[in-house]
Amino acid sequence: MRKHIITTALILLTTLLSFAQKPTKEFTIQPGEKWWGGATAVGNVAPFEENMKLQISSKSLNNQTFPFILSDKGRYIYSETPFDLEIRNGKIILMGDSVKTVVVNKVGKTLRHAFMVASTRHFPTSGKLPPLAFFKKPQYNTWIEFGTNQSQKGVEEYVNGIEKNGFPAGIMMIDDGWAQYNGAFEFNHKRFPDPKKMCAQLKAKGFNVMLWVSPFVSPDSETYRTMQKRDLLVKDKHNQPYIIRWWNGYSAMLDLTNPVAMEFVKEKLQYLIDEYDIDGFKFDGGDLDFYDPEKIIAFDKSAVAATHTQKWTQLASEFAYNELRASWGLQGKPLVQRLGDKDYSWYALSLLIPEITNLSLMGYPYACPDMIGGGQINSFTNVTPENIDQTLIVRSAQVHALMPMMQFSVAPWRVLDSVHLNAVKKAIITRQKLMPMIMEAVQNAAKTGEPIVRNMEYTFALKGFADCNDQFLIGENLLVAPITSPDNGKLIRLPRGRWKDDLGVVFRGPRLIEINDAPVDRLPYYVAQ
Repeated sequence: MRKHIITTALILLTTLLSFAQKPTKEFTIQPGEKWWGGATAVGNVAPFEENMKLQISSKSLNNQTFPFILSDKGRYIYSETPFDLEIRNGKIILMGDSVKTVVVNKVGKTLRHAFMVASTRHFPTSGKLPPLAFFKKPQYNTWIEFGTNQSQKGVEEYVNGIEKNGFPAGIMMIDDGWAQYNGAFEFNHKRFPDPKKMCAQLKAKGFNVMLWVSPFVSPDSETYRTMQKRDLLVKDKHNQPYIIRWWNGYSAMLDLTNPVAMEFVKEKLQYLIDEYDIDGFKFDGGDLDFYDPEKIIAFDKSAVAATHTQKWTQLASEFAYNELRASWGLQGKPLVQRLGDKDYSWYALSLLIPEITNLSLMGYPYACPDMIGGGQINSFTNVTPENIDQTLIVRSAQVHALMPMMQFSVAPWRVLDSVHLNAVKKAIITRQKLMPMIMEAVQNAAKTGEPIVRNMEYTFALKGFADCNDQFLIGENLLVAPITSPDNGKLIRLPRGRWKDDLGVVFRGPRLIEINDAPVDRLPYYVAQ
């Protein structure tokens, strides 16, 4: 299911902005050499190998992207500015103006060597972590339950469901629809008649509160008129505010390359924090393909699409509680990165591990694997316990449970029977049990810059694990092998050493372990002894 489905996933690999005919530079792939990085969404077809025909384009990017790839032979390619990349006939071909200054280094013998040297040289850790609540508490996003029909009543009902069904308090993310319109920085008081009271009640119950924001501004709105007058919007070729079609209709876009616009938005967001005791924001949008340099003019005349995405990332970095689905640069900062929205399907579930490990190898350790069950709202229209694959929801929760973060959106108590709901709750208990190991890896990431979630090749270099995309490590000593297929089976590749599994059985590796028909509440993991 991996390398043979190169087409759609690799069209997304686009690290890196479309250029016309530009300067090129070629590098020969060494025999057996394999590569990772570039863009989150191509993790499912990584590693990229010799003789793989790979065309990268910048369209339809839905995730974190950066011109940095690295290999299991201790090499890496890095640039501060975009390039196109193609792999064919055993060569890596870079295209774009940045090839003149691209960095190519042989710094060791392994994937880990390549990452650590590149990290130290190009995106060293700040030593700071996102708030620990992101790791120690579940996140609850209201998107799947309410879509753009967010309301105070809906949030209160969601919280009542959390409490009634014995789920722990966590971070409450109120999604798109809380504001008056796109670009407004005030609650819609018809839907949220007393947001101060709502936020105070959430805080009293142990929740943190975040609000959805985007770089879009509804035309003919108060914010639009203010920002147009102050020249704070991206323009078209006729020197008028550029209007783009996106998933919510038609909007103008903030021009964060203008320092005045950046300060304007920061002040508006800080008002929400001060006025309502909001903790922070889910920074949605910011995707590269919203910013077509052939159609738009920015305050910074040298800006390319990546410039705008990086400015959106920079805005997020100004707030401790942040979440991004699309980013460019700023690795090493305390930024929470979420994978792009996934369908509700077994195939989408299989993408979570390879995508989050690829994201980690790009230098973004503080990651969340989308929403449990998937973040595509259409998948959950009119679902009931009778017409939903309940096991899929449980297995998704189990993948999340031993990742750095876990995020609910579809309310599990609404779509699951008691057996499957208890299996989800057991996954949360397992997470709490292993929280010291998770937090050890989290603290290490802040200290050293190393990934929290690691693919097998990173730790067990050159031992045949490069293609192992359905299990992962948290730090050095926790190997997680969740069930990700509907047959409830798993073939686990155990590395060298002594490992105790979730049932208390000790195995000595290297060896294969086959699990058949795993109970729905089983989450296989192995702790190094």
